[in-house]
Amino acid sequence: MGYTLTEKILKAHLVDGEFVKGGEIGIKIDQTLTQDATGTMAYLEFEAMGVPRVKTERSVAYIDHNTLQSGFENADDHRFIGSVAKKHGIYFSRPGNGICHQVHLERFGIPGKTLIGSDSHTPTGGGLGMIAIGAGGLDVAVAMGGGAYYITYPKIVNVKLTGKLSPWVAAKDVILEVLRRMSVKGGVGKVIEYTGEGVKTLSVPERATITNMGAELGATTSIFPSDEITKKFLDAQKRGDVWTELSADPDAQYDEVIEINLSELAPLAACPHSPDNIKSAEELKGMQIDQVCIGSCTNSSLMDMMKVAHILKGRTVHPDVSLSIAPGSKQVLNMLAQNGALAIMIDAGARILESACGPCIGMGQSPNSNGISLRTFNRNFEGRSGTKDGQIYLVSPETAAASAVAGVYTDPTSLGDMPAFEMPGEFIINDNMVVPPAPESEMDKVEILRGPNIKPFPVTAPLADSISAPCSLKVGDNITTDHIMPAGAKILPLRSNIPAISKFCFTVCDEDFPARAESIGKSIIVGGVNYGQGSSREHAALAPLHLGVKAVLVKSFARIHRSNLINAGILPLTFVNEYDYDKISQGDELALENVRADIEAGKTELTLKNKTTGADIPVMCELTGRTKDIILAGGLLDYTRESLK
Repeated sequence: MGYTLTEKILKAHLVDGEFVKGGEIGIKIDQTLTQDATGTMAYLEFEAMGVPRVKTERSVAYIDHNTLQSGFENADDHRFIGSVAKKHGIYFSRPGNGICHQVHLERFGIPGKTLIGSDSHTPTGGGLGMIAIGAGGLDVAVAMGGGAYYITYPKIVNVKLTGKLSPWVAAKDVILEVLRRMSVKGGVGKVIEYTGEGVKTLSVPERATITNMGAELGATTSIFPSDEITKKFLDAQKRGDVWTELSADPDAQYDEVIEINLSELAPLAACPHSPDNIKSAEELKGMQIDQVCIGSCTNSSLMDMMKVAHILKGRTVHPDVSLSIAPGSKQVLNMLAQNGALAIMIDAGARILESACGPCIGMGQSPNSNGISLRTFNRNFEGRSGTKDGQIYLVSPETAAASAVAGVYTDPTSLGDMPAFEMPGEFIINDNMVVPPAPESEMDKVEILRGPNIKPFPVTAPLADSISAPCSLKVGDNITTDHIMPAGAKILPLRSNIPAISKFCFTVCDEDFPARAESIGKSIIVGGVNYGQGSSREHAALAPLHLGVKAVLVKSFARIHRSNLINAGILPLTFVNEYDYDKISQGDELALENVRADIEAGKTELTLKNKTTGADIPVMCELTGRTKDIILAGGLLDYTRESLK
């Protein structure tokens, strides 16, 4: 029996564990990336481990999230990250160089390599044939220090593509169709591997759009083969020497198979407030809109921008619509400026933003009250745009541009003939905004520059013998990391200051939660299905840690968030019987007696006592040998320190 592409790369990087579905494996990591919203904490954690220089083949620190410098905080964080990078062997992508995933695809990604990044959309690299996985900052810090990265050996889903996209139907519509079929929790514990003749019709940027939004499935990652299309892209980036041909064996076995005929797809949109709330262009046609935003790590490539420019050429943005465009990298922006496409966009009335994440994370361009905004982004969670009642629709660049001109939601297939958009034979290469690290001989001379907003990693402690604490918060299904730890221009500058950012924890759900949790001292949170979906931000675990949360009990977890809770030393529990969720109310006194001894003994089913009602509730605590040791130690940082001694 042959191997899938996923299995081939994982096997080549296996350093711990066995290839058994559902078991834990440790893999060697070749590359890491961070961005500035998560990077400060990741580098504080790396420093705390005491490793002088990164041990990866390539680690890159990007500045792309907190680029709105309305106070000293963001600028101080950038300066800190730059100095850490210089000292510890990390390449530093300066503000203005672009969004981490777009730049990494262009300049650093290598087929067959492993990459983890402290951003949930790191699977973008799967468009090049990488195993690229989003992770918490602490996991990235450990990988930079030479440690393995641990995942559950995944199920592998074959999405078999046939046919070819029709004119004005886009890669965004492909991943929206996958989301329509699988849902935002359908990819948990799985890798999505794309195969079939249809793959050959998709460029690397189109493939990257699809793997990028695989994060919205809850998947571990997504991957395309590395073929002649991949080689052509890397040759144009003058990196053809790193290309390797990679694909699944003809007789590879998959856990699931989904077939999609690209020729049958039509434009789609994800409607408020979930990426899997899919409707067709026909259903939305004529809907009045207020705003259009084009960009993000999903759809900011040169080819995306060229299609937008073609649609805008000779036209004017509708007077009732605000259109903003953010090219994904300096390379893209520079090429648009040189080929005249940027002038077309400006002439049409677009507002050109810097090459950064911007509106995707609520960093500016929030829509008007109850405003309808079409965005080429990857998430449309409630309040993420910065406007609590904003109505956010996720669409392709083609749909976005056509709608911006018309003033209403417009099916781009009504635009008529589509010209052939060809990838350039050569991209403009100028890496002058990437600062290399200091030579090893000079690293000791580099001073780490810390601003007053940078606070240490929260204090952790080994797991207590017993946990007795009230339920400080009870929430429902599909709680996202934006609910737990909101983003936006007011909050993101506090990412390196856990005590300060904790004051905003869960305020989307309950404005009183931070004060209540702090006054209680220690507590337990209860939630529903798919708890913690969304971004990789470990602040959604670190803020509750600071506020005294000792355990989180839910119906089911999203992958990255569960890992982040374990890394923070917070006990992740799930209901054995989902109906027991109704047996707990906010304020109930809960107890896990002899919990440390039970976990040390390897018990997976524990008993949670509701002291208020007298109910005994069975709960699952599924920890492997390694994650068990992490929880007992009080978190990954303490565990790693001990293992490095």
